[in-house]
Amino acid sequence: MKMILLLAVLASVNLCSSATSAGETSYPAPAQVNIDSLKAVIRAEVMDEVMNELQRLHPSAPSVPESIEFAGKTYRFDTDYMYERMDRELIAFTFMHTNSTLMLKRSTRYFEQVVPILKANGVPEDLKYLMAIESNLDPKALSTSGAAGLWQFLKSTAPQYGLEVSAEVDERYNIEKETEAACKYLKEAYAKYGDWMTVAASYNAGQGGISKRITDQKQSSAFNLFLPEETSRYMFRILVAKMFFENPESFGFSVPKEDYYPYRQPRKVITVDYAIPSLVDFAADNGVTYAELRNANLWLIGTKLSNPKNKVYKIIIPATK
Repeated sequence: MKMILLLAVLASVNLCSSATSAGETSYPAPAQVNIDSLKAVIRAEVMDEVMNELQRLHPSAPSVPESIEFAGKTYRFDTDYMYERMDRELIAFTFMHTNSTLMLKRSTRYFEQVVPILKANGVPEDLKYLMAIESNLDPKALSTSGAAGLWQFLKSTAPQYGLEVSAEVDERYNIEKETEAACKYLKEAYAKYGDWMTVAASYNAGQGGISKRITDQKQSSAFNLFLPEETSRYMFRILVAKMFFENPESFGFSVPKEDYYPYRQPRKVITVDYAIPSLVDFAADNGVTYAELRNANLWLIGTKLSNPKNKVYKIIIPATK
């Protein structure tokens, strides 16, 4: 509002001075007022308002902290290399992460489902931030390389960790099962490395690549390795993601808690070990639409479940609101 008033006053002053210069009749300004000086003052006020608004819309990135704790270990940024790597990701998260607001809004819904599974498997809660940077907390995420779901399993890798991927079922989109599969991978890697940040790096680069570099460079943690740029940034991005979700305001994001998407407990969960010829009819029989059924069970592909091996599946019937 202040900026609008200032611009209106400036326009009026310009109009008066234009009229005078054109030879039109005008009332003389009081002797103590210099029109050019008045314009300069108003322009300065306008620029101050513009800069304040830009600062509000585009705040500066958070400063690099002295250290941050991740999965029970403290990481310090007391060398130029560590400081600048962390600074880069803080700046990128602040100014380049277009999905940040959506990630914040989704966080309650998906963290509430995933964290209990991590804890039950003895995986530190901080590993949820790995999932966040993998998929932007989008349960439908599908990368250009074909990695799918919140945890971004490849079609070729999924069966190794107990996930079915077929013409009618893709459990990479089953939040419970894909999180259990991720826990299997993370615990397997931790048994090898004994360091959760190295585990995170292996999630991005593969255990083979990380193990070779640890041996070649005679280090015990991936955080101290010279790595390909993507994997090196990956570790710092996880640390920044933790800072972001714990204090989004420091990155310039302010989302009221009531605007976060809630996790709603299912109305019921139906265990089936038989074929379902029509998921459309199955949904209707359980008081929901096919669309509601599919959105609650993204792992179901198509409109039927043949289930030739009588495998046991749990189908969520959502609570509609």
